[in-house]
Order: sequence, then C-alpha cells, then structure tokens
Amino acid sequence: MKTRVITAVIALIVFIPFILYGGLPLTIFAMALSLIAMSELLVMKKMFLTSFAAILSFLGVLVVAMPSSWVAWMPDQLGRMSLLYIIVILLLAHTVFHRQRFTFEDTGVLVLGMIYIGFGFNAFVIARSVNFQTLLYGMLIVWLTDSFAYICGRKIGKHKLAPKVSPNKTWEGSIAGTVIATVVLAIYLLIFPVGYHNVFMMILMTLVLSIIGQIGDLIESALKRYYGVKDSGKILPGHGGILDRFDSMLVVLPAMYILGML
Repeated sequence: MKTRVITAVIALIVFIPFILYGGLPLTIFAMALSLIAMSELLVMKKMFLTSFAAILSFLGVLVVAMPSSWVAWMPDQLGRMSLLYIIVILLLAHTVFHRQRFTFEDTGVLVLGMIYIGFGFNAFVIARSVNFQTLLYGMLIVWLTDSFAYICGRKIGKHKLAPKVSPNKTWEGSIAGTVIATVVLAIYLLIFPVGYHNVFMMILMTLVLSIIGQIGDLIESALKRYYGVKDSGKILPGHGGILDRFDSMLVVLPAMYILGML
C-alpha cells in the first residue's frame, strides 16, 4: 500500500502540470505514453523492442496518436490513414520474409494495438484542446466509476461480473459505481457544462460512458489473461503499467469523440 501511495503521489506531481498547461507539452507527453503502452503490448507478446516489427508498431502508434494538424501540410492522399496503411503493408510484407518468426496474427495484434492505444491518447489530447473541464469530465467518469465500484463491490458485492477475466469485479459494485459516478457528474455538469447543452442528454451520456469505461477495464484484463501476465508493465510500482492505468480512458475518451462531445 505504501508503494502504491508513493507512486500515485509522484505520478500526480508529474501528470497534473501537463494536463493543466495542455498544448504541445501535453501532446508530446501523450505520445510518449502511447509509445510506452505499445512497448508493454510488445513485451506481453515477447517481442524484441528493437525488432523491425516493433519499430513499425512504434511508428504506427505515433501516427495515430499525433494531432491531425501535424500532417495537414501533406496532400490529402498522403494523410494519416495513408501513413498507417503503408505501415500495415510493411508489417504484412514482413510476414512473407520472416514467416517463421512473424505471422499474420502478430500483424493483427500490432495493428489493433496501434489503433486502440493511438486513438485513445489522440482523443486525450483532443479533449484537453476543447478545454480543461472536458478532459477532467472524462477522467472523473473513470476515476469515480472505478473507485466506487471497488468500494461498493467489497461491501455488498456477491455476483461476479466477469469471473474468467476479472474475478474480483461484481455486478453490485459495477452498478453502484456507475450510479454514483452519474449522480456526482450530474452536479459537475451543472457547474461546468461539457459536450451537449442539454443536461439530461449529458447525464445519459455519462451513464453510457461509465459502462463503456468498465468494458475498457475488462478488455485490458482479458488481454493480460490471454498473455498470462498480472500487470501490463512495471513502470508504476504498485500500479502496473500505462495500459493498467489508462485502460478505461483509452476507451472512454474516443467514445466521447465518436459521440460528438469533443
């Protein structure tokens, strides 16, 4: 517990200035986090971080995570999607020449990782570019849902939510976490309007995003179960890796973008 608390305090000291300032420093910070998260996926797959496929996956996640304005100078036909497509083709070509060590399944995992991680951190930066309270809203959905789901789950939890993936999560905790997060953020939205001007629509959105965040948590748990690891990484002692800490946000923030809130 002491290690967890110390790590959390240090992480907040590093993290808070970036989200408060925003702009280029936050963009670079988010892209660095995307690289670390991608490296965690590669390590789980037991792939060398200096391999050709790993280097391509790092480039790919940066292409997805970086702001669109960074490629605005390029012709439309050479934009972000074309760059990503080139990287995917190179990965597929790699399966031809190194088919014993690199397969189509490996390509699929890396491409999914680029999109999952890259788009998540890209949406993180976009949310902050709207304003601070919008990013804080997204983070609070995750933090409040997770915290109260854990607390209530330990107190009243009886029915397992997904025992094969995350045996400690319960339906009671999940529902309580979503309800409490929605109520608290309804008050937040009255003070700091975010997204749509219709408050009742935003309360409904909060409910949906809270559920989506929990699904994001379970997705990352399933990923770790598949690869037989306890944590995605060790960069945050007592907390695991970047994927462990940002699992829900990597789904909630893109969902906010898709729902037209960013």
